[in-house]
Amino acid sequence: MSSLYLRAQQEFTDSLKKCVNKKDIEYLKPSYALYDTNGFDAKSTLDQTFREFLFKSVFETKDCIGYVQLSVEAVRNDLVTPALPITILGDIFDAVTLDESEKLFCYVEDNVDVWKEPLFFTACKNHLLRMCNDLLRRLSRSQNTVFCGRILLFLAKFFPFSERSGLNVVSEFNLENLTEYASDAIDIDDSLVDSENVHVKIDYNLYCKFWALQDFFRNPNQCYNTVQWKTFALHATSVLSAFNSFKLEEPRDTTSKTNTGNSNDQNDDVEMEEEIRTQHFFSKFLTNSKLLALQLSDSNFRRSVLVQCLILFQYLRSTVKFKAETYSLTTSQSDFIKETEVQIYKLLEETPPCGKKFAKTVKHMLQREEMWNNWKNDGCKEFKRPEVSSDESVKPPAKKFKRNLGDAVADACKQNKFYMGNTELTRLWNLCPDNLQACRGSDRNFLPSIEQYLENPKDKTDATFEWRALRLLARQSPHFFTMIQTPNKVSDYLESVRKKINESRTKIKNELVEAKPEVEIEEVQIQNSNEDGLSRWQEDSEMMKPHELDDKNTHKTAIATPEQLKELSVIIGETWQKLANKLGYTPDLCKFFADSNSNVSEQCRTMLDHWFNDDDDASLDNLSYILEGLDMIAAADAIKRFLEPADKMEDISE
Repeated sequence: MSSLYLRAQQEFTDSLKKCVNKKDIEYLKPSYALYDTNGFDAKSTLDQTFREFLFKSVFETKDCIGYVQLSVEAVRNDLVTPALPITILGDIFDAVTLDESEKLFCYVEDNVDVWKEPLFFTACKNHLLRMCNDLLRRLSRSQNTVFCGRILLFLAKFFPFSERSGLNVVSEFNLENLTEYASDAIDIDDSLVDSENVHVKIDYNLYCKFWALQDFFRNPNQCYNTVQWKTFALHATSVLSAFNSFKLEEPRDTTSKTNTGNSNDQNDDVEMEEEIRTQHFFSKFLTNSKLLALQLSDSNFRRSVLVQCLILFQYLRSTVKFKAETYSLTTSQSDFIKETEVQIYKLLEETPPCGKKFAKTVKHMLQREEMWNNWKNDGCKEFKRPEVSSDESVKPPAKKFKRNLGDAVADACKQNKFYMGNTELTRLWNLCPDNLQACRGSDRNFLPSIEQYLENPKDKTDATFEWRALRLLARQSPHFFTMIQTPNKVSDYLESVRKKINESRTKIKNELVEAKPEVEIEEVQIQNSNEDGLSRWQEDSEMMKPHELDDKNTHKTAIATPEQLKELSVIIGETWQKLANKLGYTPDLCKFFADSNSNVSEQCRTMLDHWFNDDDDASLDNLSYILEGLDMIAAADAIKRFLEPADKMEDISE
């Protein structure tokens, strides 16, 4: 078996040389097919040949990327194991310098979609994670910060959100991250600080309190201990007081500004934001005692410490799944956190440059962090895109045929009607041939009678009510001009007028009963009474006599008589259900009309009678318009005949 392995490896090496020179994997297939027999693991042998050939020949040509691409093609042709490309990349990173590794890592980043393919992902994810971790261990976090960030961003793109290897599921802290500082009493150099503007003494005590906070940031669970919490609260108060004493001023570049008079604060803010984008700051804590005065005056260092405090406060108040049940805050601790948070955000807003925008960004970041914390508490559920419905039966609604406007107007003109482009407007516009006369009709008079208005007022002393009542009196009643004793109040005057109107109405009612005792008067409506005793009710009754009705000067909604309904029902006949649907009756009501009467004409008459009694817009004019729209011309002509003036009918009969 060993001799077979050596022969196969030599055969694979020769074929691999041709593949590298020609950059084509096809030269490797014949030799692989020769040794791909039962009992011999050709894939493992070819994997080992790839790795050995890398150190023998590839480093001399310096075509590492082409060699890795060749291994990817070998995986796609099922010649090697899927993990081979990442294994080769790991060997290359181990053998080259950091500068060359940074250039080679571009290939890894550009092919993230390849590594995420099902063919590679399962087999390569552990090897890829190990390779990236080995690189991070070699890099310096202070000198190779950009390269470290690229590696972490690549891992975030490669692994899904729910990948456990990239999550701190149990919320562990890096307790090995110790911050060492001088423990012996030393002299603090405060010569670089203007003592006139500083109200806090910079000494060894402040130095120790300042750097002792890092231990609480490293392990926040210490704050749940009563003794350690008092220590933290004391140190935090002292440090924030020191920050308050150093009022940082925003630097201004006076050399770049000209005296044009066009600069303003908004332009200065934009220029400052552009300057911040071009600068990169990476925090590295230096605990030398001589730097404390400068660090307290540095805006970026101050922001780092303040944001650390906000992150600590958020953890202490958040509900974490793996936090011990004994870790809870007391009322006094919660109040201290709330007060301190307000102070911290105020300091962030006062810290230049763009303090308010930075504070707003930090607040938004902590809100997002709270959402991720809730996601971890729920078990880190996998993110999935919503499935798109593939139901072919759901089709978009068909477009309605839009009639040409000119045709619609022409058809309406042929019928001596108006077309307004809207169904409701068209119906209203065609209620009466002369709309101006219709507006002057008595049915358009919405003024209440003076009797009704004075009968049950909401508030008799209301100034608005009194003004309207006097207007109605002047318009409708002669009592407004009657000489009476001048009252002290308008309300008393209106009450006396109301009594006079009631007396006049009762008197006229009695006179009518004596004159025509055989007529039963159900209700007498008196709108006005003149000095001779003739009421407006009598005048209206005389005006509304049929033989004196002038259709040209008045407009009144025509209601069908029982005889007219009977005649219409016979004409409409079996098509009454079509009319019922147009009038808005449901199938259940149509069935009720049909079951109530055996005769078709009676069914139609019941439906029409129901419509005239219940619908406020029911009239012969509207019914005629609806019948014409349904092509029931005979019934529409009959209604027109009903609406002809009475005097014209008398002339025809003579």
